Amino acid sequence: MTATQRRGRKIMMTPGELDDFLTEQRTCRVATVSADGMPHVSTLWFVWDGDSMWLYSVVRSRRFADLRRDPRVAIVVDTGEEYDELRGAELSGRVEFVGEVPRTGELRAELDVPETLFARKNFGLDEMPHDGRHAWLRLTPEKIVSWDFRKLAQLS
Repeated sequence: MTATQRRGRKIMMTPGELDDFLTEQRTCRVATVSADGMPHVSTLWFVWDGDSMWLYSVVRSRRFADLRRDPRVAIVVDTGEEYDELRGAELSGRVEFVGEVPRTGELRAELDVPETLFARKNFGLDEMPHDGRHAWLRLTPEKIVSWDFRKLAQLS
């Protein structure tokens, strides 16, 4: 079960708005904790399946090494330029590693949906290309905080 947002309820996204937002957006920022305790933030493409965020990460990256050691993560997806256009979401929890590492295309039913969504969204393809350098991470968030500053005008 996802934790409920307390602060900023008036500008938080509804479940439908959040689902649409995460489905439309392409890029997220992933925050991990390095071995020495320092935070590390990196950018990735992702897909949202309605319940989980799927990340396709290079396995020889600091991010992947951090998550292998400590699966806790915070991920931000946001958009907007002007103050009254800002909207986004922070999703946090623990990632799970799904499929072989690195991913070579072995048949895995649980990867059918994310791979199809990812291939279409990011490559314009019907099938996921596998390069033997990436692997799948799934975040089913324990907590989601969202904001849509476009709603501020309705409050005044």
